[in-house]
Amino acid sequence: MRDVTIRPQPMPRSRAQVRDFPGRRALNLTLRTAHIAGVVLLGAALLGAGTPAAGLWLTLLSGLGMFAGDLWANPAHLREMAGFAIIAKLAMLGLIASLPGLAMPLFWAILAISVLLSHAPAAVRHRRLF
Repeated sequence: MRDVTIRPQPMPRSRAQVRDFPGRRALNLTLRTAHIAGVVLLGAALLGAGTPAAGLWLTLLSGLGMFAGDLWANPAHLREMAGFAIIAKLAMLGLIASLPGLAMPLFWAILAISVLLSHAPAAVRHRRLF
């Protein structure tokens, strides 16, 4: 019979290289909560319930806050799959603001990329692209 034991995989980067500060987890949790609220507001507005400005700004500012924290903690984050995806999502968010006719497909693309990467294994999220 084949061994099907699940063994933990090593992180692709050492945790010793990640900077931290007291309260970083609470700050990130607060920013993530605001970010999800912004995404919900933006999605609702794109479906016709209100204007997208509040959701767009809340999503953008909270996302930038999380991104800044991730870059501070790990300056190599930008070269990893997850960090590079944030740049792509920011570009798509800018397109939503400038090309409202493409807002719905861009919104769903951003949402799909976000969900797939946030639930991908660490080896995928932290894979170095360059």
